Amino acid sequence: MSKNLFFTSEFVSPGHPDKICDQISDAVLDACLVDDPQSRVACEVFATTGLVMVGGEITTNTYIDIQKIIREKIEEIGYRQGMGFDSDCGVLNTIHSQSPDIAMGVDTGGAGDQGIMFGGAVNETPELMPLALTLARSIINRLTVLTRSKELAWARPDAKAQVTLAYDENGEKVEYVDTVVLSVQHDEEVTQEEIKRDLKEKVIRPVLEKYGLDSEKVKKYHINPTGRFVIGGPHGDTGLTGRKIIVDTYGGFFRHGGGAFSGKDPSKVDRSAAYAARWIAKNIVSAGIADKCEVQLSYAIGVAEPTSIKVDTFGKSKVSEEKIAEAVAEIFDLTPRGIEKSLELREGKFRYQDLAAFGHIGRTDIDLPWERVNKAEELKKILL
Repeated sequence: MSKNLFFTSEFVSPGHPDKICDQISDAVLDACLVDDPQSRVACEVFATTGLVMVGGEITTNTYIDIQKIIREKIEEIGYRQGMGFDSDCGVLNTIHSQSPDIAMGVDTGGAGDQGIMFGGAVNETPELMPLALTLARSIINRLTVLTRSKELAWARPDAKAQVTLAYDENGEKVEYVDTVVLSVQHDEEVTQEEIKRDLKEKVIRPVLEKYGLDSEKVKKYHINPTGRFVIGGPHGDTGLTGRKIIVDTYGGFFRHGGGAFSGKDPSKVDRSAAYAARWIAKNIVSAGIADKCEVQLSYAIGVAEPTSIKVDTFGKSKVSEEKIAEAVAEIFDLTPRGIEKSLELREGKFRYQDLAAFGHIGRTDIDLPWERVNKAEELKKILL
């Protein structure tokens, strides 16, 4: 009997129905923040065959062209006529202004809502991310590049990847890749044999080799396991903002507070405090205080300071978790406005829609403030 422990993470492409909605929600947010950095935005999107519906609450001093934003994003993602969903779809706009009851608490610097947020870091990759999520994301990243460049001329935008890793019996060391699942939307003409060959050789193998893993030693491959995936995107399944919260973060490796990110301005602690929790956890691991760390923050609506800070190092930290939490409270300004300033969330230095496409945590292709380890030395001075 195997003594291995198994863990699985998935990732989806920008053309996945839910991810289309996430990107449109964040494209609306980006458009608001360009001319009015203090915009209040809570934008939700629903997509189905021939229709995109936008709703929510937005208070801003600028004009945004919702129809143009939606159609340009669909084009960018790669949906064309003949795929059952394209930029000529109908658009229904039901946006209105933010509730004055919510604004009353946010205007004074308080949190935009109550809730719990988690962030984590682990010594499994150079970016201190869980390896299963990193592999699944890298597979989708490479697939998207090859699809958009037409090197995989048969590929359409919708896709999902999933990676299962086998750990030792203590759950601490990855021993091998057990299973890779990859489903990619495709044209009518291509054969399943061509799809499987291309995806193994051009997509999966280079990614595994990059991380020092042998694609020949993978126990199981499931590539387009139903045998056909022509109908995809919102034509095959409806999409909705905020349904890929595990994909957006750690692939299930760490806990999640339940709040989605996309379409929310930085006053919404669902987003900003989750970024802050990642920033804290990454600095703790980078400082050598622990090899694995999860941080929980909690907030009350209209209240500036977090109601709690909890640090979990899974019993392997060099100092007590209580002392680490005290140091975190001393070093990091975790008020909503403090987080906005420290993490440059309203300064337009990155596009939120790009985070919606390929994940908000552990990115190495964008200079994200919550991925910096600029507090590690301060933590060392206090704790080590």
